[in-house]
Order: sequence, then C-alpha cells, then structure tokens
Amino acid sequence: MENKKRFYITTPIYYPSDKLHIGHTYCTVATDALARYKRLAGYDVMFLTGTDEHGQKIENKAAEAGVTPKEFVDRIVEGPRGVKDLWKLMNISNDRFIRTTDDYHVQSIQRIFKKMYDKGDIYKGTYKGKYCTPCESFWTESQLKDGCCPDCGRPVTDAEEEAYFFRLSKYADKVQDLLENTDFLEPRSRVNEMVNNFIKPGLEDLCVSRTSFTWGIPVDFDPKHVVYVWLDALFNYITALGYENDRYHDYQAYWPGVNIVGKEIVRFHSIIWPAFCMSLDIPLPKKVFGHGWLLLDGGKMSKSKGNVVDPYLLAEKFGVDALRFFLLRTFPFGSDGNFSNELLIQTINTDLANDLGNLLSRTTAMVGKYFGGQLPAGCKSWDAPERFDTELTSMACALRGVYEGHMEAYAPHKALDEVFKVIARANKYIDETMPWALAKDMEQNGARLAHVMYNLLETTRICGILLTPFMPDSMAKLFTQIGAEPAAQTWESAAAWGSLSQTATVTKGENLFPRVDAEKALAELEELEAAARKAALPPLELEPQLEEKVDFDTFCKSDFRAVKVKDCQAVKKSNKLLRFTLDDGTGTDRQILSGIAQFYKPEELIGKTLMAIVNLPPRKMMGQESCGMLISAVHTERGEERLNLLMLDDKIPAGAKMC
Repeated sequence: MENKKRFYITTPIYYPSDKLHIGHTYCTVATDALARYKRLAGYDVMFLTGTDEHGQKIENKAAEAGVTPKEFVDRIVEGPRGVKDLWKLMNISNDRFIRTTDDYHVQSIQRIFKKMYDKGDIYKGTYKGKYCTPCESFWTESQLKDGCCPDCGRPVTDAEEEAYFFRLSKYADKVQDLLENTDFLEPRSRVNEMVNNFIKPGLEDLCVSRTSFTWGIPVDFDPKHVVYVWLDALFNYITALGYENDRYHDYQAYWPGVNIVGKEIVRFHSIIWPAFCMSLDIPLPKKVFGHGWLLLDGGKMSKSKGNVVDPYLLAEKFGVDALRFFLLRTFPFGSDGNFSNELLIQTINTDLANDLGNLLSRTTAMVGKYFGGQLPAGCKSWDAPERFDTELTSMACALRGVYEGHMEAYAPHKALDEVFKVIARANKYIDETMPWALAKDMEQNGARLAHVMYNLLETTRICGILLTPFMPDSMAKLFTQIGAEPAAQTWESAAAWGSLSQTATVTKGENLFPRVDAEKALAELEELEAAARKAALPPLELEPQLEEKVDFDTFCKSDFRAVKVKDCQAVKKSNKLLRFTLDDGTGTDRQILSGIAQFYKPEELIGKTLMAIVNLPPRKMMGQESCGMLISAVHTERGEERLNLLMLDDKIPAGAKMC
C-alpha cells in the first residue's frame, strides 16, 4: 500500500427521511464505478458514503410516526430494505459508512464548531427570514421564487430565533476565485450559476445553529443551540477519516478527496464547503462534481412527492449488473436524463443481450464446437493478417487509453461508449471472417479459424476488464467462460494484446444477459409498482379542525357565489399562479388569481362552474389584481399537498348565492 497512489472519493450523505430511490442509486453506483476503476488502475482507494441524520424534518417525521428521531433513522438506515441493504444489493464497494449520529462524528463537529468560533468566524446573532424545512435551507425574501423555496418549490415559513452565524461573506472573494480560475467545480457549466446567482448578488453570512428544535448536535458551550444541519453534514468527509476524533487515523493519508454530489446540493458543496475548509486552514477538496438528475415524466424524483422509482424492484427484476450498467451507459453524467422502464429494457436488449452477450455466447460456442473448448498452440499469431484483423486488434489495443481519459474526466458514459464501439467491431468481425465457412475445411483453414477465435476472445477479455467497474459480478463470469486467469484480468493486461493464454479453457456458460420480453416485463413491473405503492400508502392527512368558533353573523358577511370560468391563463414568470376571468352574474368580468397551477392545466377549467368568495378586498399578486378567492378542498397524501377546486353543477347560474 505504501507505494500506491491514494485516491479518496465520496458520495453525498443521504437524508433518511424515507426510503432511497433510483436517483440516489444513480449517484452511488456512479461513485462506486469510479472507485472501482481507480482500484483497477492500481490506486489505494478510500470510498465513503453514509447518511445525514439530523434536522427539523427528521424530528417532525419521527413525531408523526410516534417514535424517537434515532429510532426513525435507524429503521431507514439499518432496517430491512434500508439504506445499507440497498447498497449491499447494488454491490457498492464503499470502505466506510458514516452516520452523523455516530459518536465520533458528534465529537468532531463540536470541536470544529468551537475552533471556528474561537477564530472569530462564528458569532452569535438573531436570524430573521424564511426557512424551508424539507431542504433545511434558509432564504431571504429576494431569493424566493413565487414566495416559495427556489430549490424545491414548497412553501417556506417565517423564522426568527437566536442563532450562531458563520462569516461566509468573509470568504466570498476567495471562493469566487476558486470557482472561476480552477477546475474545482465540474461540469464547468455549474460555475456561472454559482457565481452569478449566489456570490455576485452578495454572499450573506450563514446561519449555523438552531434553537427551535433539538434533534441535532448540541453546541457544547451553549447547549440550547444545535448545530445547523449543513455544517454538521459537510464535515463528514473529513470526520470519517479521523479529523478531530480518535476513531480513525487516515486524514493525512487520504484528504483532500473528490466529492460526487447531485446538482441540487452543488451550492452547499462549492461555496459553503470550501469556505468552511478555508476557515479551518485545511486543504480544499480536489474536486466537486455535480451530476444531473434522473427525471421521471420530465420532473425531478422526490421522496415527498412520491414520484420515485424503487431500485429494489428493478434490480430484482432485471439483475443488479444490468441496472448498474443502464444507469451509467444511458445518461450523460453531468446532465439530466429521463428515466423510463422502457429505456431500461431497450438498453438491456440492445447493448447487453444483442451486443456483448451475443459476442460472448457466439465466440465461446464456436470455440467449443470447432476446437472442443481449447484453441491450439500458435493461435495468437497469423502471418498474413487481413484488414479487418488489424482494425479489430488496433481498436482493442487503443481502447484502454481512450477509456482512461474519459474516466479521469468523470465521463463514465463516454468510457462505456468506447468499449461498445469495440464490441460492435468484434461482432462485425465475426461476419467478415465467417468462422462457419472456415470450419468446413479444418485441414486447410483450421489455423486461420483458431486465430480468428483468439482475436475474438482477446477482444472480449480486454472489454471485460474495462467493464468490471460497472458490472463486477457479470465480468467475473465472463472471465470464467473465456478462460482468463487472474493475470489476464489486470489493468496492465488491458493494454497488452496477447495476455490471454492461447490454450485457455473456454466454456459456454450461462447466458449472462438474457433478452427481455418488453411487453411482459412492463406489465409485471406495473403490477409490482402498483402493489408497492398501495402497501406504502399512508392514510390521508387532513388539516385539523379549528377550535375557535365564528359567530353566525360574521359567517353571513362572507359572500359566496357561483362563478363560471370564461378564460384561464398561466401567469407569466410564475410557476404557481393561474389567472381566471370569471362571470359572476354582475355583467362585469371578475379577475381572480389562484396558486393552483401545479394541480390543473388552464384549458381544463374553461367553462367550469366554481365557487368563489367575492367580497374580499382586492389583493396584488405578481403585479396583478385578484378580486376574491376560489374555494378548494385541501389534504396531504404521501407527504404532498393535494388540492381540488370545488366544482358545481353547470345548471347553477353565474352569481347564484351559496348559503
């Protein structure tokens, strides 16, 4: 180990407010493939993942479930089909797993907080502003989008409390220089977003403690405060190596490292995290890479929305390696990608069954049929190679170098694309050399046929080595089928043509990637997903009835009327508002704005008869006047607010009084 180059790579630590979904799996599988690649290339790798377990959202969820916060997170992290079970299923090769409730991490955070306080970078003040509980994020009024959290789009609450602040503004210039003049943050497209949206408007000091809830790490010198979740969470990357604790002793050996994160938390990792490191005078991370989202029906998957894909179902249905491969083959790592079960099946059938599987099964079958499973000595060389011999061997020999360049650039999808170009060339080589024709005269063509078979086996071996970080179990089976000894499975041998023994024992084993019957598989998946949704569906959550009584005369002052929708349009620059033009029976059109765009399309509502309260004072919304309020029914389902407009019988005339 002492002579090896070291490499440290991390996933974000995931928030266990609910079961993880395919988006979390995507990030972890990608990080795992990069870690496995580095190990293959000879590095001493430390790979960390874990869970971020504190904060108000967890405290609230636990209270709803009737358990303590620790019991709540233990179920999701350690329980059946929990986080650790999922990573075991997906064959994740992490060296460490950190939980922010671990004693050593708690100790480290308290010491770190005190060091930053003693330096003068943390000070006490009063926080007043907006807070998004699901995102655990503070916002100013100007940062809100349509009055809601700019990250998740959900409502924010007013917050005012005593708090400690980190002097983030002190490090604004240094962080901007880091972003603009180094390759610290990738993809490069994320840099302008961070600088223009967050630094140039003025980087405000960061609230780093809370007093309005208790589920967090106490500030040991001021115990009514708990450490704000992002300071707690970000430092996991070094506390897991032993920074400011006695649990581990690897900090000097492995830090700095590479942080792989989803784009929604790039702001925290590319601005706040390096500023924290600057405050402690420790090395900055080597790189923060913000990958894109997996989208479902064009929208981001969200645990709270319930629009998530269960990786357990997919892995159990199609196999772990097929799912791992699909995630990294199909979606460019720095960009968003649209997930669908149809695309998964198509990728399995095209790349794995038709291309790789076909190459492996045809080659091993022919070696078995024509040579009894073992090629003759001397099959490596051929005195008069054809053009297609040279093309195939040249592509295979050059593959490792091209692949390495893409993997070092955090572009696993491009590395896989290069491997499958070679696989496609090998399948074409079978058609060009026509082994079945050569086999008709073994006395005349046997040596040539053996050389063709060796070229195919050797190409398959090289591709198998480079596919190992993505499909480790399947490639182990591939090596067994082509008779590749351990020495022929190494990184060095991937660039050395001829490493496969010319007398290797070849066996046609199981079909590694059977073709999927798409129609049947989709129907079965739909049934499984429906059953899973039904099993997970909690009871509806209704707003509690108000205890305060309203006298009858006050109620009678509210003028409820039937209104008919003449026109309905989305309000420009708003994701929430619809503008209604209504016939209220007075002969003059009434305009009402309503924040229901996420529940209805405007064209669905034209012609409908609704109920409105029409004697409210006019209210300005997005610069337009709203004269009244439409009446809706609201409830919460699967953690997401649902809304239904109260629709009346169309026989009721516009302006009819509701009583």
